[in-house]
Amino acid sequence: MAKPKIEKLNTSDPIDAQLEYTNDFIARFEEVIENPIKSKSNVYYVGVDLGTACVVTAVLDEDKNPVAGMYEYADVVRDGMVVDYIKAIEIVRRMKTELEEILDTELIYAASAIPPGTDELDGGAIKNVVMGAGYELTALLDEPTAANELLGLQNGAVIDVGGGTTGISVLKDGEVIYVDDEATGGTHFSLVLSGAYKMSFDEAELYKRNAENHKELLPVLKPVIEKVSSIVSKQLEGHDVDTLALVGGTCCLTGMEAIIEKNTGIKTFKPTNPLFVTPLGIALSCTDVEMD
Repeated sequence: MAKPKIEKLNTSDPIDAQLEYTNDFIARFEEVIENPIKSKSNVYYVGVDLGTACVVTAVLDEDKNPVAGMYEYADVVRDGMVVDYIKAIEIVRRMKTELEEILDTELIYAASAIPPGTDELDGGAIKNVVMGAGYELTALLDEPTAANELLGLQNGAVIDVGGGTTGISVLKDGEVIYVDDEATGGTHFSLVLSGAYKMSFDEAELYKRNAENHKELLPVLKPVIEKVSSIVSKQLEGHDVDTLALVGGTCCLTGMEAIIEKNTGIKTFKPTNPLFVTPLGIALSCTDVEMD
């Protein structure tokens, strides 16, 4: 089924219109996490995002509207690679079971995603986790491309800054023409905070997630954000890109987009909650046909 269309948006700028649509879709997903929609659907589409810091499961109905979801911070993936296979399956299976009880149905079909360029290294592990949890896997995308299923960016680049890696997907006329991934992400942010604040890595992770601390942390983390900016600039050499879309949990850091825009010289925006863009894009990519 086709992705839902933008309707009745009061703006003439296509990017602003799509961002408004994206933010509304995220807000609806956040609402159904707390208050699931239990009306019956002929089929459900599931997106499973195994992030470095957070595992997210998003459930859409037959019209590709959010109906339920769950997320859990967990250390089962590092630098885009599954490091705790058994725990990863346990988390995804538990979420599946709980969501099935909430919706009073069986969730059959799911899609997932991996960092660009890691399919030969770890694509099989992600696939096996999702299937091991009891789903039929219908699609396995690279993360920034999956994110763009929700963002709808026609020309520009999607920058997915996750826990361990920064993934880049360049689009022209709505088609992906280049993808890449480098090992700098939220883990490096936490390591810097751990050293600067003399706290454990886990304490730094929690401190970083609290939005009330972001204004204080931005100057401390600026060198790492500038490193991300340099990765983006380097990977975009030779590509005519005038818009960057930031997604991924690390991009929840308030003010990060302004530093990246200043350092790259490219207009940069991010949705209200970058953490949920990729899992929702994965769910939008899900079908009812198992992949080969």
